[in-house]
Amino acid sequence: MKKPLLSVLFAFVIATPSYANLIVDMQGVDEKDYIYDLHQCEEMSNQVQKQKSSGGAVSGAAKGAALGSAGVAIAGGSGTEGAKKGAAIGLAAGVLGRNRSNRENSEQYNQDKQKVVKNCMTNRGYVVLN
Repeated sequence: MKKPLLSVLFAFVIATPSYANLIVDMQGVDEKDYIYDLHQCEEMSNQVQKQKSSGGAVSGAAKGAALGSAGVAIAGGSGTEGAKKGAAIGLAAGVLGRNRSNRENSEQYNQDKQKVVKNCMTNRGYVVLN
């Protein structure tokens, strides 16, 4: 392999986004065509929509306040104290739930983008090994 081609391949690998982590059988493949096709497929993958998180801290606090006040009222205590404790617990649960949801959505988003690039390259005749 010639040094200029090696440096082009190295630069290409460094510049390739992480969601396009494809292993392609390069036997008989023209490098220019491959780079062009991969770029087009990556551009297509930008059409993938990110999911929006549902719920969150405020709704968690509201649900927690309602459940807390109801639980304490049933037990014979003050509904206000139960609402305060329930709101605090609901707020914490809402924040934690939203963070988990955001992580899961981000992972799914990256997987969807990867799948689009993989399918696109396969449909263009490349042998994608992963």
